[in-house]
Amino acid sequence: MSDKTNNTSYTQVSIDNSGIDPQTNFSVNPTFAAIVQSRMARRRFLKGSVGAAVAAIIGSSLTACSSSDSEPDPAPVVPPVAEAPLLGFAAVAAGRADTVVVPEGYSASVLLPWGTPLTADYPAYLTDASNSGSEQEQQVGMHHDGMHFFPIDTRNSGSSSTEGLLVFNHEYIDHKLIHPNGIDTVPRIADQVRKEIAAHGVSVAHIQQQTDGSWQLVNNSPFNRRITGATPMELAGPVRGSSKVVTKYSPDGSRTRGTLNNCGNGFTPWGTYLTCEENWAGYFVNTDAEPPREHRRYGVSASNGRYLWETATPAAEQYQRFNASSSGEAASDDYRNEPNTFGWIVEIDPFNPDSVPQKRTALGRFGHEGIIFGKLEEGKPLVLYSGDDARFEYIYKFVSAAPYFQNTAGGHLLNEGTLYVARFNDDGSGDWLPLDINNSDFMAKATAAGVEFADQADILLNTRLAADVAGATKMDRPEWGAVHPDTGEVYFTLTNNTARTEQQTDAANPRAANATGHIIRWHERDTQEAQAFDWDIFLLAGDVGTETPDTELTLTADNHLASPDGLWFDKNGLLWIQTDMSGSQQGEGPFGNNQMLVADPVTRQMKRFLVGPHDCEVTGISATPDMKTLFVNIQHPGDRSTPTDFTSHWPDGGSNRPRSATVVITKDDGGVIGS
Repeated sequence: MSDKTNNTSYTQVSIDNSGIDPQTNFSVNPTFAAIVQSRMARRRFLKGSVGAAVAAIIGSSLTACSSSDSEPDPAPVVPPVAEAPLLGFAAVAAGRADTVVVPEGYSASVLLPWGTPLTADYPAYLTDASNSGSEQEQQVGMHHDGMHFFPIDTRNSGSSSTEGLLVFNHEYIDHKLIHPNGIDTVPRIADQVRKEIAAHGVSVAHIQQQTDGSWQLVNNSPFNRRITGATPMELAGPVRGSSKVVTKYSPDGSRTRGTLNNCGNGFTPWGTYLTCEENWAGYFVNTDAEPPREHRRYGVSASNGRYLWETATPAAEQYQRFNASSSGEAASDDYRNEPNTFGWIVEIDPFNPDSVPQKRTALGRFGHEGIIFGKLEEGKPLVLYSGDDARFEYIYKFVSAAPYFQNTAGGHLLNEGTLYVARFNDDGSGDWLPLDINNSDFMAKATAAGVEFADQADILLNTRLAADVAGATKMDRPEWGAVHPDTGEVYFTLTNNTARTEQQTDAANPRAANATGHIIRWHERDTQEAQAFDWDIFLLAGDVGTETPDTELTLTADNHLASPDGLWFDKNGLLWIQTDMSGSQQGEGPFGNNQMLVADPVTRQMKRFLVGPHDCEVTGISATPDMKTLFVNIQHPGDRSTPTDFTSHWPDGGSNRPRSATVVITKDDGGVIGS
């Protein structure tokens, strides 16, 4: 810093705008790549009684996989939605246009871009990005991500396809575009920091279809709401009240402020929204000589926060909380524990604007990419799955302690249960390993590793460390998951991991580094809450000609892809796949701009449905109950822009700066999406 001005060019500070926290898993647990290679090389997936059940459907589906000889329970009858043959559209070609391209016979329109005021009397978006912090608090946030459409009658029939609440995440900001000149001085200007914090979080928007078929915001709706990085929240579940979440703001460890780096999402059967805190650690700094393991294992910086919010001038307590260094005698005197209040799944009630968001700590603390429910069964525990999106991290499963009953279900079901982590075995089987203070096997492993946990709250605060101890399988960046609506099969994207070494490759997986990613799937043994499962690889992503071993799938110009990320099943059982390429892979590779494809999981037929504008990520997806309107988010178009040179002008065109936005897709003949 200059002694004269106390300001420093922002470009002189080491800033990573990728939003990705560093690799922090250096345990000796086996990588998923090594297991895949061993398993595929030996062709040992069809093994034992489970293999007999799988043999009839391998290459198509893992439906009805069972370890018993009894007849599987019939799948529930789902009312048909499709009106025309699915996947009947012509595939969209890969390309690099600065627009959204959809198949012939479909139309796409823009809804709720960054800066849209949420009521008619809120301040309008200014095209030079000069809106203030207080104005941003009343506008749609930046970098749209996970999303869900709640029919306006969700808590009754849930059948409305013309009106509802669109709830969507705002993952992070582009420091070069959020202000007229980007972020250019340190210490940071307080109102700029306020604006950036407000651009994070979640938007709740009441939308309605018009007589001409278009969708618009209901400006005067009491449901329209922003949840930001400063919104008061409560901690719920085992970690609430722990000494490790005591802060100056909450001396009893029951509250915190804000949600950050909200990536994927989920939604509950009782009509609430779940938002996932992913790469949250980078927002904090801890300069202590010996930071606690709750910071080290997650990558809290020892130099500066991602956007240097902790330097905001004039200084204010709401910004000082991003400095997690010890400065007082006790935790209640400072914010040494502030990072411990992040890394959770947050439940939001979109139909109650006065409700306080709840951080559900029983679901574990890590880089949550998304959260999905298994199939609902009356009188059985709830089952949820979540991936930790970092290289060599893990996939988790939560099983509620109490059973699910539709008439009494609520957020309390997410406060108590067992958190498991996945181990993928080389014979195609898998095990869920409990992370439980009362499990003697787990505690014996911890003792053998020289690791101590004081209670269940300590385990959950250190979920990654607990998974290391349990012996989970290290994965290639687990991202979104999806559960088939009929069969209950679970699919997960593994976006990429270029750190895989040459020694980990073989004929079944010949890539020296997993630059293009893949999709895995599994089926639980007997019941969803079972502690064993069977798995295979659904798709190896790559260029034209890439084959997925043990299948007939070979990628073509209609479906080649890289870095699969977003994942979603529609009511018809079609699997929608969204990509998140970056750097040279997106800018110079053979795949064009990021895209969305749709696949039939039984036949593995797959077609490209959408291509996004320059430098964007295609992410977030939801639909109306009748499947005639599809909502898709376009995040960070033009993310290689500078304050004076934009690499995209979508969606406003001309010379305008790019803005993240939701795209509304309909079929011109009024038919079902995907037909």
